[in-house]
Amino acid sequence: MSAIKLAFNSWPMSRNLFNYARSNVNKVKYQSTKSGGLVLIDVNDKTGYALVTLNSPPVNSLNLELLTAFSNALDEVKNNKSKGMILTSSSPTVFTAGLDINEMYKPDYARARKFWSSLQDCWLKLYGSSFPTAAAINGHSPAGGCLFAMCCEYRVMLPKYTIGLNETKLGIVAPAWFMASMKNTIPIRKAEMALTLGTLFSTEEALKLGLVDEIAKDKAEAIAKCEAFLKRYEKIPQMARGATKQLYRQQDIKELESSRGADVELFITTIKNDKIQTSLGRYIAFLKWKKRLKPLIQFVSYVTRLVKPQKKKKTTTT
Repeated sequence: MSAIKLAFNSWPMSRNLFNYARSNVNKVKYQSTKSGGLVLIDVNDKTGYALVTLNSPPVNSLNLELLTAFSNALDEVKNNKSKGMILTSSSPTVFTAGLDINEMYKPDYARARKFWSSLQDCWLKLYGSSFPTAAAINGHSPAGGCLFAMCCEYRVMLPKYTIGLNETKLGIVAPAWFMASMKNTIPIRKAEMALTLGTLFSTEEALKLGLVDEIAKDKAEAIAKCEAFLKRYEKIPQMARGATKQLYRQQDIKELESSRGADVELFITTIKNDKIQTSLGRYIAFLKWKKRLKPLIQFVSYVTRLVKPQKKKKTTTT
C-alpha cells in the first residue's frame, strides 16, 4: 500500500468526506454557479453540461444589458470547459421576444453601436462555439430568439408556439449573418421564402421544415431531450468534434469578423431611416395598445365562459 493511500485511509475525516461526496454526486442535478441576474448558468456536476437560462422578465427582450450578460455567460461556459450547453428561458411562454425595439427606436447612437456590437459578439460566440449546443425552446421565439435557437446545433420546442425570422414584417432587412444561420438550418429555397415573407412557423410546421428537431410536452422534457442529444458526443473526441463544427461554419464566421465595423454602421444607417422609424413607432404603439387591452380581453373571455350554455346530458330511459 502506498504511503499516500495509507495516510488517506488512516485519516477518518478525509475518508468520510470523500465517501459523502461520492454518495451524493448523483443527487446533484444542476449546481448553480451564479446566484441570479439576467442570465443564469447551472452546471450539472454529473454530466458537465451547462444549462444557460435567459432571465429578463417578462419576455427576455434582447437589449444591451441582456446581450452583454449572455456574451459573458458564453465566455464562462467556454472557460469552465463545459462538455455542452443547453439554452432555455425562465419565462413560461417566451423563449425570447427578439431584439428590443426600444434599442432601435429614437436611440442614442453611441448606445446603439454598443448594442449591435454585443449582438455580433453573442452570435460569433454561440454560432462558433467549440462545445456542442442545444436549445430547449419553451415559448415563442421570433426574430432574435429564432437566431439564437438556430445558432445551436439542436432544437427542441414546446407545442403551440411560433418561431421564425419575421424582420421583413417590420420593414427591416435581416443581416447576412442572420440569413447564414437560417441557410445552415433549413433548405436554401425554404430559407429564402421564410426570410422574404417574414414567416413565423408553428411548432409543428417548424418540425416539418427542419427548423426544430423534436417536440417536447414541457420544459423538463425539452431539457432531457437536449441532454440526450449532447450525450451522442460522449464517445467522440472533443477536439475533433469542435474543430469539425467550426470548420463547417468557418465561412459564415469569417464574413462577419471581416466586416464587423461596416455591419454596425449599416445597422445605424438602417435605423436612421425615417420609414424604419415610422414602422418601429407604429409597432411600439401597437404593443402598448395590446397591453392596455389585455385585461379587457381576459374579462370578456371570463364572462363568455360564465354565460356559455352548458350542454345537456343525454338521458336514456328503459
